[in-house]
Amino acid sequence: MANSDSTAGARQSPEERLAQVNALRWQKFSVLDDGFVCLVDVMGDDSSVVQAARVSYGEGTKKVSDDRTLIRYLLRHRHTTPFEMAEIKFLVRVPMDCWRQWVRHRTANINEYSTRYSLAIDASQTTQPDQWRTQAETNRQGSGAALPDDLGSRLTAEEKQLQDQMRGVYQSRIETGVAREQARKDLPLSTYTEAYWKIDLHNLLHFLALRMDSHAQLEIRQYATTIGEKIVAPLFPIVWEAFLDYRMNATFLTGLDTGVIQRLTANAAKNRTSPPFSEEEFLAAQDPAWAALTRSRERDECRSKLAMLGLVTPAN
Repeated sequence: MANSDSTAGARQSPEERLAQVNALRWQKFSVLDDGFVCLVDVMGDDSSVVQAARVSYGEGTKKVSDDRTLIRYLLRHRHTTPFEMAEIKFLVRVPMDCWRQWVRHRTANINEYSTRYSLAIDASQTTQPDQWRTQAETNRQGSGAALPDDLGSRLTAEEKQLQDQMRGVYQSRIETGVAREQARKDLPLSTYTEAYWKIDLHNLLHFLALRMDSHAQLEIRQYATTIGEKIVAPLFPIVWEAFLDYRMNATFLTGLDTGVIQRLTANAAKNRTSPPFSEEEFLAAQDPAWAALTRSRERDECRSKLAMLGLVTPAN
């Protein structure tokens, strides 16, 4: 989103805001093959963040800072309390394995569909033949490249067979009279669940920053991206613009990263070289704590950041 958008700071009238919320409310945005996210309710808007901040900063702030400038200052400097003054309530349908990652964010109010009282949702996430992924070689909890289509076709067929079998076992138990709380115990993690999820804007942005990141699992990344782009962005356009600029599209430099940059530039001045610096030059400037390590994730992360900035050549 361009910072030069002259309409970004325009305030809506209460009538315009209500119409916008009503247009979004209960609109189901599809995710995966049978999942969705939708807005149930929202309390607050961009001006709610500004209002909360000006209670802390005093009336004088209003004379020197418009809404957009203040919101961007708050997010840039991590003054997050004013963002807690806005809340959003969602209804989500999500596979249980993905939901397990979701509820690790213990900063929301949740009311989940109960398979003790109701029949399990008759839907499971399925995987298309071209969607199976290898285990990442350098990340124990991540994915790598796509598997070959012929292997993917076999895996998809096996998946369907397993899901049909487990659904049949579950249904047989129910028809036999087994208690729902016990009949459900062998349902696969691909089974969809639904939940109301209410969270303040500060904690929602933290959730989105982690789950929209390229290192997050693809499936939950799709949910987070849909929530952010389809719901948060239109409801809080100024906050969303600042979030993209200062969180999603930003690079965090540690003290060790800064030291590497300082040594690189000092060596460049001495040797009359210029970026992008070679792998040898990077290793010569690395933090001393990394030098003796055959493998160092922190060193790899530093190299990636500096490559993105054009300071070192990308790793092969």
